[in-house]
Amino acid sequence: MTSTPIADLWPTLPGADTRPEAAYRLLQAAVESFAERGFHATTTRDIATAAGMSPAALYIHYHSKAALLAEISQAGHAATLALVREAAAGEGGPAERMRRLVEQFTAWHARARTVGRVVNYELHALPEDAYAVVAALRLDIEREVSELIGAGVAAGEFEVSEVRTAARAVTSLGIDVSRWYTERSSETPEELGRRYGELVLRMLGARI
Repeated sequence: MTSTPIADLWPTLPGADTRPEAAYRLLQAAVESFAERGFHATTTRDIATAAGMSPAALYIHYHSKAALLAEISQAGHAATLALVREAAAGEGGPAERMRRLVEQFTAWHARARTVGRVVNYELHALPEDAYAVVAALRLDIEREVSELIGAGVAAGEFEVSEVRTAARAVTSLGIDVSRWYTERSSETPEELGRRYGELVLRMLGARI
């Protein structure tokens, strides 16, 4: 199982430049273990062993496996939000920006599929305070997409009866890629992104 290394996501979190290398190893091991077994079936020993460390060493950096999941989830959603904001604020009209957003959003969930699977399908396992942080990030992502769709409707480029529902449909398409995409898939992340970009524009009623 391969994906974007977890360390690539860490610039989105405070204090990233001071984190020890051992913390990154634990996070990568946790991502792979959670994706393979699920959060509840994964033990701290599983994570520590995969990271080449003792179970006791894990607690030097994280007080529980829930703390690992919380950090992974926050980092994954923060990285996704940054991608969405950049695409939505880019050059061109709403349809052009939406195509670019969907292409990048889809490709990210294909490349970083292991992280994407964990952060989107293990939400129920987050502690309440961590869930609140992640829920706010998810709301920000949905808001960015909704505002872009609304701009497209106002400009006459999209025909959408309910913007929020359309925004959820757009993000759900990309998120689901992390569930089924593998290294054996017939399309590259970029090819899939281009096809999804066209599908979304058609769904939104754009003339392409």
